[in-house]
Amino acid sequence: MNFRDRLKTWAKRIRRDGVTLWFAGKHSATPWFAKALGLFVVAYALSPIDLIPDFIPVLGFVDDVLLLPGLIWLTVKLVPAPVLAECRALADTWMAEKGRRPTSRTGAILIIVLWGATGVAAWCWWTS
Repeated sequence: MNFRDRLKTWAKRIRRDGVTLWFAGKHSATPWFAKALGLFVVAYALSPIDLIPDFIPVLGFVDDVLLLPGLIWLTVKLVPAPVLAECRALADTWMAEKGRRPTSRTGAILIIVLWGATGVAAWCWWTS
């Protein structure tokens, strides 16, 4: 398997695990700390708005290439193995039926609130 094929396989796994975390967040056997981190990761991953906009050179893609996969990996490690297997099966079914990932308006609102809070904090710091 060459580098390009491995990269494609890795990207598909990351996409599936993002949807897996969506299901794991609803599962009763998922620990609260995994749900909390998973909620943040899923809201961010499914939000149409990025924390670092893609039009910013280099930095705009850091969240897509490093931050998001790292957070997904960490959250997947916190989910118990039986729950993870069940949620991965649900995610595979979802992806096969829908052909797309779910979207989150809540995630978009969360990112907008974060940007707004950062702007207000920067303004207060700048004017003081």
